Amino acid sequence: MNSIEEKLWNYLDGNCSPEEREAISHLIATDPTYQQKHQELLAFNQELENIELDAPPMAFTYNVMEAIRTEEASKPLKASIDHRIITAIAAFFIVTIAVLLVTALANSHTYGVHETVQIPVKVQIPTLTRYFSGPVMKGFLFFDVVLALFLFDGYLRKKHITTL
Repeated sequence: MNSIEEKLWNYLDGNCSPEEREAISHLIATDPTYQQKHQELLAFNQELENIELDAPPMAFTYNVMEAIRTEEASKPLKASIDHRIITAIAAFFIVTIAVLLVTALANSHTYGVHETVQIPVKVQIPTLTRYFSGPVMKGFLFFDVVLALFLFDGYLRKKHITTL
């Protein structure tokens, strides 16, 4: 858009100062270029005013809200429970407790009345000192520190977003 059109649109819209308005009206009265552009913009402005605005149907808002409601209702809950995961966790703990119980019974010494009962299975617990050497423990602690910092950062970000 050139400066003549900008000035004339500001003049027609009333977005100019009184001094500018007076100068533009003087230019419209004296300059044929300004007169022609002014007539074109007045005709265009009149056409814009005569255009009827389309209005949405009366039930538009209701239909949109119903569509949103049905969409929300069709989504599953975020906290749905997968029973296979619960079964796997329960099986892990049951097996762990059973192994600990068998190990404890196999390595226990019976005293008193039950001296004649002997458990035929001898379970040897491996020594874990070679697995928990210095570098392994340092790596484990480093991973724990990084994980703790990551979780703490997530907590602070979540807390900061909810306070905004």
